[in-house]
Amino acid sequence: MKPTAVVFDIGNVLIEWQPERFFDSVIGEGRRKAMFAAVDLHAMNDRVDSGANFTDTIYDTADANPEWRDEIRLWHDRWIEMAAPVIPHSLRLMKALQARGTPVFSLTNFGIQSYDLAAKHYPFLREFDRDFISGHMSMIKPDPAIFAALQSQSGLSPADLIFTDDRQDNIAAAAAHGWHTHLFTGPAGWADRLVSEGLLTKEEAA
Repeated sequence: MKPTAVVFDIGNVLIEWQPERFFDSVIGEGRRKAMFAAVDLHAMNDRVDSGANFTDTIYDTADANPEWRDEIRLWHDRWIEMAAPVIPHSLRLMKALQARGTPVFSLTNFGIQSYDLAAKHYPFLREFDRDFISGHMSMIKPDPAIFAALQSQSGLSPADLIFTDDRQDNIAAAAAHGWHTHLFTGPAGWADRLVSEGLLTKEEAA
C-alpha cells in the first residue's frame, strides 16, 4: 500500500544537529571530549526534549558542574549555532510533497522553548501539516508511546505512514508499529525513496 502521509524527523534530517562539532569549534576537541566525558549533556538535552524547561535545565546542570559552568551554559546561550545549518535538499522535499497535497508531519525530539527559538530562525518549522513535538507530548523517541500517539491523533493507519529519521533506534521503533521507514543518511537517498514510493517524480525530488 502506498503511504499517504510523510513524517520527518528534524535534527540531522532538516536541520543539522551537531553539538560536538560546535563545542570543538569553540573550546577545542580535547576540552570538549573531557567535558562530555564528565557531564552527560545528551541526557540533559533529553530532559529538555521531554518537556523540562530549557533554561532551567541547562543552567542547573551548569551550576552543578562548576568546572564546566561557562561551557555548559553555551548549550543554551548559543543553542541556535548547534542547530544549524538547514539541509536545503530535505527542505525542498518537504515543500514538494506539500505542493502535491501530501500531508507532512514532524515527529521530533525537541524541547518546548527550544522549538520556539528554532522556529524564529527557521519559519518552515511552523509549516508542517501536523506537529508532533516531544516536549509538548512529554515523551521522546524511541518510546513506542510517541509513535502510537501520532497514529491515534492523526487517525492514520501504520500503512499510511512513511517516516525518516537519522537514528536506527527510532527507525526500528517505527517499523515495529508497521510504518514504512527510511534511515536517513542524506537527502539524496530520501529523495530516491520518495520517488520509489510514487510520492514525488524525479523532477520534483531534485
